[in-house]
Amino acid sequence: MNARILVAEDNVTQAQVLRMYLDSEGYSTVIVHDGRAAIDAARRIRPDLLILDVMMPKVDGLSVCRILRQESALPVLMLTANSTEDDLLLGLDLGADDYMTKPYSPRELMARVRTLLRRVERSAPPDDGILRVGALTVDPLRHEVRGASGRLVTCTRGEFTILAAMAAEPGRVFTRQQLLERTRGWDVASTVRTIDMHVMNLRKKLESDPRRPAHLITVHGIGYKLSSGTDLAGN
Repeated sequence: MNARILVAEDNVTQAQVLRMYLDSEGYSTVIVHDGRAAIDAARRIRPDLLILDVMMPKVDGLSVCRILRQESALPVLMLTANSTEDDLLLGLDLGADDYMTKPYSPRELMARVRTLLRRVERSAPPDDGILRVGALTVDPLRHEVRGASGRLVTCTRGEFTILAAMAAEPGRVFTRQQLLERTRGWDVASTVRTIDMHVMNLRKKLESDPRRPAHLITVHGIGYKLSSGTDLAGN
């Protein structure tokens, strides 16, 4: 895959190491060394993936992520020397798709890059706009959810909004705050607890055993993700 990768890293040595590994994988690599340049380059070249250091001059990486996430769904892999749970959650809440702490293994980082690029390929909706995750289909235009046999699964507006968001990016971990922001447009009274209730109700409708979910997975301390499977919504 000849994907274009934008690397925003102020440490010149680390940036060159990343370039070497990315080039060896056949990617087209663009390097910038400050946050303002990262925003400009992302808007100009429209990369397939942004590898973004948090500690950046001029504009910090978290602000870069927040600004770009408001403009596009560009996948963002954040790098940071901070490893606390609060830092992790803040990066994910701002829209980062993945997160690695320094020092990191370049080989592991390349594996993360490949995973994110595959996820982008899978999440691109077909011409009909229908999202498909295993046996599950989500039709945003018709506001319909169907299982393996074509069985219609009735969802409330909140449940549908959350499910459609996760179905558009299967495998991505969404924080409760991210899901809450998607529902706030129609229900300003929603809370993080409301998200948990929506997920619980979705599990009752989609999982073979809601008490042991195989598809609407809880990622402890962070949030939820949707995993594909042939028996999802297939009852």
